[in-house]
Amino acid sequence: MNKRRVVVTGLGALTPIGNTAQEFWQNLIAGVSGAGPITQFDTTHFKTTFACEVKNFDPQDFLDRKEARKMDRFTQFGVVVADEAIADSRIVEGGIDPDRIGVIWGSGIGGINTFFESTKDFIDRDMVPRFSPFFIPMMISDITPGQISIKHGFRGPNFTTVSACASATNALIDAFTYIQLDKADAIVTGGSEATINPIAMGGFNSMHALSTRNDSPETASRPFDKDRDGFVMGEGAACIILEEYEHAIARGAKIYAEVVGSGLSADAYHLTAPHPEGLGAKNVMINALRDAKMQPEDIDYINVHGTSTPLGDIAETLAIKDVFDTHAYNLNISSTKSMTGHLLGAAGAVEAAASIMAVKTDIIPPTINHFTDDPELDNNLNLTFNESQRKTVRAALSNTFGFGGHNASVIFKKAE
Repeated sequence: MNKRRVVVTGLGALTPIGNTAQEFWQNLIAGVSGAGPITQFDTTHFKTTFACEVKNFDPQDFLDRKEARKMDRFTQFGVVVADEAIADSRIVEGGIDPDRIGVIWGSGIGGINTFFESTKDFIDRDMVPRFSPFFIPMMISDITPGQISIKHGFRGPNFTTVSACASATNALIDAFTYIQLDKADAIVTGGSEATINPIAMGGFNSMHALSTRNDSPETASRPFDKDRDGFVMGEGAACIILEEYEHAIARGAKIYAEVVGSGLSADAYHLTAPHPEGLGAKNVMINALRDAKMQPEDIDYINVHGTSTPLGDIAETLAIKDVFDTHAYNLNISSTKSMTGHLLGAAGAVEAAASIMAVKTDIIPPTINHFTDDPELDNNLNLTFNESQRKTVRAALSNTFGFGGHNASVIFKKAE
């Protein structure tokens, strides 16, 4: 069976460093940090008092007041970025059959804000059950693609993938595969997450996963630096419109890049720690290259998972060296989490958007906040420290790895 080609025809983003795709990209290549003190709750008793929050976001600027109140923050984010990407793609104006447009979304946790507030109210009322009828619909992870499809009338495949921090990349891979196999002509895909609240921050703090550099939030996310001490929580969303190539050409669509390969693997090692030799990370990149029918030398940029954790950064660079051999030293590698923080289930969507724009513009976004080389890492790798670099990017690979040992990679190349 000849698989159909798949291209990117629209982007949307709402992130800690920009509330549109264009603003996000400009601040990304400028090396802007999105970190700052948490404003969404009182952090007095918390080990970590900062995060990468979305700024100046009022859902009523985009959504009807009554409709906005029926959505958790993660769904509000998702609907807003989907609107931006759909408008960018002009897919609705292209006369496409709505039965052939799907929505496949990713979220690692879903409506945790709704869960927290509703449970708190329940306890505060002496456990008298007076729950909102919207409590369950607002909380469940699959509600965002449902809301997007209802708003736009898209009746194709519709669901949410959940694989912790790999969720949005899994969603993108599913969307890519469904179009390849002729189950849809276009799919609205991406991910959203909103976890800057007491129970999420407290839970990750208890795992010693978060940075506690409270005196310098802007420099706390420092992937590959010797003094990295954990990831910085982020929030936000990104949306990517995937479309069958011939369909996009026929309607004269703007094409950002082509999706050419995807990979999946499992560490089968530990609930939260990466395999120390990067075995799952190695396998997922090999699988993506094999699917794309590409050689390691065909890749010019890797947007790494790079969370700024002591173990994870080492394991991923070991895997890259294993897969790419001597070409690893020709690659540009960067972690955009140094600027956005870690958006958990939405990370793969935001980082895919960064990879797509790198392919389109030939600009590599940096890994900011590098101060001290880590002797445990190979510092001859080009980790694009502190400043963006111009370079022809024929193809880019984006990695995302999730708790549970879930690994997902996707490859984008210049559209021809």
